[in-house]
Amino acid sequence: MARLCVSYFDHVTKRDQSLGSHYACTVPSVKDTPSKRLGVCGWILWSLSMLLMIITFPISIWMCLKIIKEYERAVVFRLGRIQANKAKGPGLILVLPCIDVFVKVDLRTITCNIPPQEILTRDSVTTQVDGVVYYRIHSAVSAVANVNDVHQATFLLAQTTLRNVLGTQTLSQILAGREEIAHSIQTLLDDATELWGIRVARVEIKDVRIPLQLQRSMAAEAEATREARARVVAAEGEMNASKSLKSASMVLAESPIALQLRYLQTLTTVATEKNSTIVFPLPMNILEGIGGICYDNHKKAPQKA
Repeated sequence: MARLCVSYFDHVTKRDQSLGSHYACTVPSVKDTPSKRLGVCGWILWSLSMLLMIITFPISIWMCLKIIKEYERAVVFRLGRIQANKAKGPGLILVLPCIDVFVKVDLRTITCNIPPQEILTRDSVTTQVDGVVYYRIHSAVSAVANVNDVHQATFLLAQTTLRNVLGTQTLSQILAGREEIAHSIQTLLDDATELWGIRVARVEIKDVRIPLQLQRSMAAEAEATREARARVVAAEGEMNASKSLKSASMVLAESPIALQLRYLQTLTTVATEKNSTIVFPLPMNILEGIGGICYDNHKKAPQKA
């Protein structure tokens, strides 16, 4: 018996050291039989409970049999100790009167809606961010034995983790990298809730709200950026057009007939449009003669003076 006690306490000590002194939960080993865990007083109470159930049979059987649904598990405490170190169910389980207490645990995925959190980003911008966390319980024993209220603890931890992670990011990083931030929050939550029997399936950031004045400033900045980009594009177009006109003028200078043909083509284009403009075509020779006369008069005027 002494050897059994020593081996049992050695096993409990090693497990507590692996889990950490803060989260350690002393749960009996699965290999231990009921006689080794109950003791003399426990066996006496167990016998009285069985006797009471037999005396009040068949009424007691309806009170002792419990139905556990497919998505539920039952953690049974017998005289304060967890039975078999694991949850029972689904199906029928037997709960002895007076000495057994059981707790139902839902294993379905739970949606935790994080209310809007007011966060000061790294670039000193106040924002309100809300999100949603999807998690489920994968270990019913840990969820019951290691934390008082597993859902409330997960809810508060999700709020704190959201504020801590977003507080280290700038506003532009929050707006552009939602998926990366959500993945980092999921990793932190999953690591922190592992001892509670929680497995975080997904984290999503729903909305990022910024002050109205900052929205107007960002809109003005975006509009100014678009206008500057439009001016740059227009300037580049003008430069390309001037290069094309320069090349065309060099070609026309080499062939005077080409300038005459271009002149006629322009007249044809104007004539096809329905407008009130009247165009009088003049031969290029007349324009050249008028230009030559004006040049001669301008040249003779200084000589008379």
